[in-house]
Amino acid sequence: MSKQNVPFSMSCVIFAGGKSSRMGQDKSLLPFGGCNSLAEYQYQRLSKLFENVYISAKENKFDFDAKIIEDSLTESVFAPTAGFEAMFQQLQDERIFVLSVDTPFVDEEEIRVLLENDSKDLDAVIAETASGSHPMCGIYHRSLLPSFEAMLQEDNHRLGQLLKMSKSKYVMFEEAPFINLNYPEEYEEALKRI
Repeated sequence: MSKQNVPFSMSCVIFAGGKSSRMGQDKSLLPFGGCNSLAEYQYQRLSKLFENVYISAKENKFDFDAKIIEDSLTESVFAPTAGFEAMFQQLQDERIFVLSVDTPFVDEEEIRVLLENDSKDLDAVIAETASGSHPMCGIYHRSLLPSFEAMLQEDNHRLGQLLKMSKSKYVMFEEAPFINLNYPEEYEEALKRI
């Protein structure tokens, strides 16, 4: 059943299946913004914006009620490629907004701009800042599923390369909303910004 009165009538998938090796612990489970975990914080706030919200992960490791898309068939692959394949196999949507769990400051305004730049003839619409593109913040179309399946078979996980070879549109933004929480000091800094 679809939710009423949300700004975006589409699905959002939060990617939370990475290794978090630079953080030293699973960053999706770190406390954030009054929630037990960063994943819960992202799930709650994005559920107010999107019709359906899912979390892509290797397993349901969360202590809150969420819709999970497991990519456990590829246990050795921690790249988002496996999550993208599972996402399109399990959901029927033609296009899906994706966001990494460690990007908590991307908000309604940035999402709206990305959607305004989307069109049916594209494969993807990706956020970009002066520091580079942000493949884990954007809209992906089902047209990319065969490419993700081929990448998994070839053990090729270069998302940036796939986007360059596809019909992708890059949208320029200011840097601030796209800060990733990769290291403990970035996490501590983010806690001060909430």
